[in-house]
Formats: sequence, C-alpha cells, structure tokens
Amino acid sequence: MQRRTFVKRSSLTVIGMGMFGSLLSNNKKAVAGLSVNGKRIESRIFELAKFGKDSNGHGYRVAYTKGDIEGRAWFMELMKKAGLDPTIDAAGNIIGKRKGKNPSLKPIGFGSHIDMVPDGGNYDGTLGSISALEIIEILNENNVVTEHQLEVIIFGNEEGGTIGSKAMVGELTSDGLQQKSQSGLTMAEGIKAIGGNPDNIQSCIRKKGDFQAWVELHIEQGGILEKEKIQIGVVEGIVGIVHWEVTVEGFANHAGATQMNMRQDALLAASKFIIAVNEVVNSVKGTQVGTVGKIAVLPGAYNVIPGKVVLGLEIRDLNADKIEMLFKEMEKLTANIAKDSKTTISFVRQPNESKPALTNKALQQTINTSVKALGFSTKFMQSGAGHDSQHIASIAPAAMIFIPSVGGISHSPNEFSTATDMANGANVLLQTILKLDKE
Repeated sequence: MQRRTFVKRSSLTVIGMGMFGSLLSNNKKAVAGLSVNGKRIESRIFELAKFGKDSNGHGYRVAYTKGDIEGRAWFMELMKKAGLDPTIDAAGNIIGKRKGKNPSLKPIGFGSHIDMVPDGGNYDGTLGSISALEIIEILNENNVVTEHQLEVIIFGNEEGGTIGSKAMVGELTSDGLQQKSQSGLTMAEGIKAIGGNPDNIQSCIRKKGDFQAWVELHIEQGGILEKEKIQIGVVEGIVGIVHWEVTVEGFANHAGATQMNMRQDALLAASKFIIAVNEVVNSVKGTQVGTVGKIAVLPGAYNVIPGKVVLGLEIRDLNADKIEMLFKEMEKLTANIAKDSKTTISFVRQPNESKPALTNKALQQTINTSVKALGFSTKFMQSGAGHDSQHIASIAPAAMIFIPSVGGISHSPNEFSTATDMANGANVLLQTILKLDKE
C-alpha cells in the first residue's frame, strides 16, 4: 500500500513538471542543450522494482537470487537496445561499452548496482544504473559521439559487501569467495549463478590508470540534503567500514536457583558493552558512527541465564586512524566490563572491511561546475554509506553525485526520491560526462 502511494506521488511530480524541457528552461538550461528523459528514468525504476517482489509486494532482489538474475537480464536487454553489447566479467559485473572517436583515450566509466538488501527500496543503486543507461540513450538520440569511450558498469552484489567492485580492483580474496552471501550461496556460487567465473576472478582486475574517470550517481541515503533544502550533494569522501564479531562468554545456569551475586550473565555484560560503544563514539568530535546491529543470545531460554552472546560491531569514519582509535578505547572499557561481570569478551575482525576513500578534488569541481550551470544548489559532503566507488577510487579518479532521499530513509520499502530530484541528478551526471570528455 505504501509503495502504491509513492508511485502516485512520483507520477504527480512528473505531470506537475510539464515535462523536462520546461524544467531545464527554469534552470538556465544545460550548456550543451541536452537533457535526460526524466519520465523514462522514473518508469524504469518502477519496472525494475517488479523483479524479486514477493506476494505482499515487498522487494527481495538480493544478489544472486532469482529476482537479481531476472532484473539483470532485463537490464542487459535495455543495454543491447542502446547498442552497448553488454558482457559479464569474471566477478559478475555487467559492462557495456560505447565507442568514442579517439581510441587512444582512456574510457570514462559510470554506473552503480541493481541488487538490493532484503525488503529494501527501489532507488538505492538503481538510480545510478538507470541514469547511466539514460545518458547513453540521450547521446544516441542526439547523434553525439564522445571523444572517449564510455563504459557503463553495473556491479554485482554491492549490498553483500561490494563484491563486484572489490574483485575489479583485485581485493576479493579466496577466503572472501567462500563467504556466505545473503542469498545463502557462497560468493563463488553466487558469481557463477549470475554468469561470472570465480575460478578466473583475476581476469576481471582493472589496473590503475585504466580509466580516465569514474562517476557514480546515488541517492544520499540520509536526510542532510532534504533538511537543508539542497538539490545536489558533491561527495568529498566515502567512509571506511570495519566490522568485528564480539563474543561474550559467561556461564549458563538455572535462572531460578542461581543468586544474582553468583551469576556470570553474558547478556548483562553484552548490554554494558553496547552502552560503552555509544559512549566512546560520542566522546569524540566528528561524524564517526558506531553500531551494534546484530545480537545472538545462547542458549536463549526464559529460565536459563545467558551463557554466551555474539554481537556484531561496526565503526565508520572517513579517517582510518580514528576508527582504530575508537576501537582501542572500546577494548579498554571492555576489559573492565569483563572483569566486573566475570566473563570473557573477545573480538574477531572481519575480512570484509572497506577502507576510507577520498574522491578526486578535480572531479568534485567538475561536478560542482555542472551543478552551477544547471542552476541547482549544492553541498560538499561525505558519504556515510559504503559504495562501489570506494574501491574504484584506488585505481581511478572517482567521484559521486548525491540527490535527496525523502525523510532520509533508505534500505527500506519506504525509500523514495522524487522524479524531479532524480532528473536533476541525472542531468548533472550527463553534463559532468560531457565536460570530462573535453578534458
């Protein structure tokens, strides 16, 4: 019911705009006179959303599942119609190339992902992917041939650990391939399911300098742009993300017969640890965040004192040193908690961490120039969410463009961005690509 309401709301937005020619005329018109077809972007957002829906209308286009496979096939058909002749690399990334006039120039890459979290929204990743295809079609319709080759890349399994982009930069290890994905398959099995070849994963690696630039359009997934009434965010950097599995071991015993002062309650100690995480993160100035988002209690019965608790700890910040400092402070407090509660608390750092990545300053300015030419308001900001661009930044100048998320909601069926904002972002991406092509 909520999703149908959003469709109606979005369609009204498009009708109210009087098509995108008038929208652009109110925004000083684009330098090259080209603009995206916003109605086409929106309709494809909703069409892709049909893949992976359950009987209740909830979206489950999780990577490597039937919905993901069908959605990818639909997208590749659109790429073929646009003349991109898509291929799938060893990691399962979909790559479509449009030839440029000068084969000696390095390609300009742009795109995103189309997989989603369980019961997620319709815009995360999808906007950047469909907008990338839209740019190719606008160039085709206007007989514009760029100097550089253009590459549209749809990364595989972004939501399950940025697997496709990690593989492309050589960071997907053999251990990583054996990890379980959200589909229930291992990463290797999942990659095979979408047409990749995990046995030859090295073949998809791109070297430093292979791209002239990489640009990704994305919803903000936060509420800053909407709150400040800003139309476009220029991303300065993408935070690092580190996970730890935290195990608290006490002693399981009878809940009725064991006196309170004789207990080794693992859950009580875990609760104090969760509070300590919050205290440490808030004790330092900055935009860092720390979260305990997963908890399992054993044996899990009303009448048994918890003997073991396994937690999931995550810390994010744009500064890798700050992440390490925060963790060390948490460790110090944890030692006291363990002593007082007569438990043991251990940490295992997980292999799927993402390093902080600053975006390219020259690209930031190119995006900002495009924004100003279109007459939109802009804000330089960091991304608190991880993205494929984080990894591509290690081999190419990379940048990201954000548009507002209504209510700051993401990873939810209530995720929503207006048709106007989507068109704004896609037009900024289009003008940025055209500017980069002249460099």
